[in-house]
Amino acid sequence: MKKPFYKKWWFWVIIVILVIGALGSKNNDPAKTATTDSKTTDTKEVTTTVNVDKKEEPKVKAEAKEESVPREYKAALKKAEDYAEVMNMSKAGIYDQLTSENGENFNKKAAQYAMDNIVADWKGNALKKAQSYAETMNMSDSAIYDQLISEHGEKFTKEEAKYAIANLK
Repeated sequence: MKKPFYKKWWFWVIIVILVIGALGSKNNDPAKTATTDSKTTDTKEVTTTVNVDKKEEPKVKAEAKEESVPREYKAALKKAEDYAEVMNMSKAGIYDQLTSENGENFNKKAAQYAMDNIVADWKGNALKKAQSYAETMNMSDSAIYDQLISEHGEKFTKEEAKYAIANLK
């Protein structure tokens, strides 16, 4: 039986190159970073001023809650966001990648934290994957749907896959 494309070495080389390129292109320009930092600082000052006039307890609790999140959990969330944005992966696919010994090897609690806190357009990701299959592999709608929902494929939900097929151009 022929191996699926995602189990071939060349696929993972391309994925690694894409991820490194995406991560490397973030914050490359020091001028943009400085501008962003100054805007963020200004916003924090305004927020602080507003919170001083009101009650400051909610802000303190939110900061304490964020600080109490383990570093590994935050790393898992960041990695999950990268997979969702760069590779248009499904929620189940990202979870499997985060917990896989051959993937990121995060513990299950860190991966679950990431899944509980990630904000992504899963239907949009399914559509982008479907368009990729249609354009690069010239697959039929039925074959794309099967690949999108397959446990050995993309692992999107049936609802997400139906949306993708319905919106293919």
